[in-house]
Amino acid sequence: MPGLRAVLFNAYMRLRMKSKPIHLIDPGLLRANTDKIAPRRTPATIALESLSAGPVKGEWHRPRGGTDGRTVFYMHGGGYVFGSAKSHRGLTFKLAEEARADVFSLDYRLAPEHPYPAAVEDALAAYRMLLDEGRDPARLVVGGDSAGGGLCLALMLSCKAQGLALPAGAFLYSPWTDLAATGASLDRNEASDVMFKKAYLAGGARRYLNGADPTDPLASPLYGDHAGLPRTLVFVSDSEILHDDSARLHEKLLASGVSSAMIVERGLAHVWPIFYPRFPEAGRSIKQTADFIASCVGGEA
Repeated sequence: MPGLRAVLFNAYMRLRMKSKPIHLIDPGLLRANTDKIAPRRTPATIALESLSAGPVKGEWHRPRGGTDGRTVFYMHGGGYVFGSAKSHRGLTFKLAEEARADVFSLDYRLAPEHPYPAAVEDALAAYRMLLDEGRDPARLVVGGDSAGGGLCLALMLSCKAQGLALPAGAFLYSPWTDLAATGASLDRNEASDVMFKKAYLAGGARRYLNGADPTDPLASPLYGDHAGLPRTLVFVSDSEILHDDSARLHEKLLASGVSSAMIVERGLAHVWPIFYPRFPEAGRSIKQTADFIASCVGGEA
């Protein structure tokens, strides 16, 4: 069961987030409010570099102690409508430190101004940039949360289709893999989820898809051909409405011959690691992620 701090956080999220129809809120307001959760200061152990001038936008978070050539390419969540590299700094700063990796956190274009497939195009452009810079794919791991987890999978499917070298591994926090909304947990866990209702996800999907087929594998990677994808680690809470997006993905990865592991936590909020350091479970999951990264690229976290 979740600890006291996580329980209190759940109560706060139920009051502040689940009570509001986020799929109807102005995107600009959502983005501004989400960025407020970012840490106020960059840790002394991390060097932050913003990338804003070129076609690929985002932030580098580099541990000052060195990386031994490790790179993490991270894609934030937010229903493809909000979220940013800034909003997710609490997680990515800590991940850079724990994994001893240079973390590139992508700022992809957001809907509804830039609907599908803009986010996929931006993720692919950023991955090509990393390869062109000489980043070794055998020392590179990709990751993301919620919509960013789905985007991470869409990126790998795109790389496979275009003959690009795949990364050494992928980690996914509560990934949104099925924008057609067919998972049974959307109904089963609607009462227990502390952040979302089914209608919020359906409305958010419409904002992003803009009429596109919700079963297109690059929008809903659950429907893709997963054969040949790298090692994957999936995190999900048993109480969230997107539980089955993770569980079905994990089953399909295994059926496709992919080495996949799934960590199921009890009673935690959707994508709980992004809320580090508010409760200990977030830090524990980041450490598990760092250990996974090390196992993919060699060495110890």
